[in-house]
Amino acid sequence: MAPGKKGVLERLDAGEVVIGDGGFVFALEKRGYVKAGPWTPEAATEHPEAVRQLHREFLRAGANVMQTFTFYASDDKLENRGNKLTHTGAQINEAACDLAREVANEGDALVAGGVCQTPSYLSCKSETEVKAIFKKQLDVFVKKDVDFLIAEYFEHVEEAVWAVQVLKETGKPVAACLCIGPEGDMHGVSPAECAIRLVKAGADIIGINCHFDPMTCVQAVKMMKEGVEKAGLKAHYMVQPLAYHTPDCSCQGFIDLPEFPFGLEPRILTRWDMHKYAREAYNVGIRFIGGCCGFEPYHIRAVAEELAPERGFLPAASEKHGNWGAGLEMHTKPWVRARARRDYWENLKPASGRPLCPSLSTPDGWGVTKGHSDLMQQKEATSQDQLKQLFDRSNTH
Repeated sequence: MAPGKKGVLERLDAGEVVIGDGGFVFALEKRGYVKAGPWTPEAATEHPEAVRQLHREFLRAGANVMQTFTFYASDDKLENRGNKLTHTGAQINEAACDLAREVANEGDALVAGGVCQTPSYLSCKSETEVKAIFKKQLDVFVKKDVDFLIAEYFEHVEEAVWAVQVLKETGKPVAACLCIGPEGDMHGVSPAECAIRLVKAGADIIGINCHFDPMTCVQAVKMMKEGVEKAGLKAHYMVQPLAYHTPDCSCQGFIDLPEFPFGLEPRILTRWDMHKYAREAYNVGIRFIGGCCGFEPYHIRAVAEELAPERGFLPAASEKHGNWGAGLEMHTKPWVRARARRDYWENLKPASGRPLCPSLSTPDGWGVTKGHSDLMQQKEATSQDQLKQLFDRSNTH
């Protein structure tokens, strides 16, 4: 950490708002640097300029955490289902740390090293085997001296607890996020109980990321907070949700939606939706507020603008963005100038322009999770016979 910068716990202990960055895998997939399916972060070594630029855009938008682009950077995921390993996990993790640090040093940002759920856990490997995978990534984060650590995107609290236990060995602050909703994890453990287990495992910051829309995630974190307080424990809270509306999701989240992943655009939240999200998160006591899949820099800017009174400043990107559409006062058309006001954008109900499309979908609820044969992972590419079985099965759901 650069001299003079406060650490993440120092900031949170002082009641400061910490703003996370947005979703790298979805943003870089749309830009042509990440492959949908494996969702692995080889771009950190193959196209560092793309990763660096996205970090810079989030920094300019107001984020003061640069999370390493190490999502799914464990060796078992990098070689899963025929994915070709062009660089080792260590090389990818090291490159991601360097890029995050380079950009963090351009502002008042911290670097967070991140690990997430593993194919090995889904394949019922032992606690020792799964922890060894986390330890391998952790060795790089220690070598690169990241400022704190995040265990994120865990569907099962058991695996998240294992991750926290490994990360705590470094002595660095640890955050832990589950990708669950109000129904709890994939084995039915409630958000409150999940939170208690994470805090007892040593997590300093706990919360929710991905899988659900902002308000659903805020609700789940609120349930976690209530559980922790009832148990007489203490923690800081964070939330980094999707930028998609998901009122029709089941407990698996947006992965079950038939639009996942290539038809989600009609569900995207507007910047004004993000203002509401940021305020709601703040009001329930969450102080680490960011985004995950679908979050672009302009979404993070909206979060930073909403919380500018609490933070005491606007982000650099607001130089090109009038507050609540004020820049429209300069538009040539009078009816557009008439939209340069907060109440217009706060009350707008955006149309999709798709007259034959439904407002909600029916999720593909296959009901499989860790321990089910369908989730046993393999290094080999998915065979045509395996695909045919899946295609046939999908026709019956």
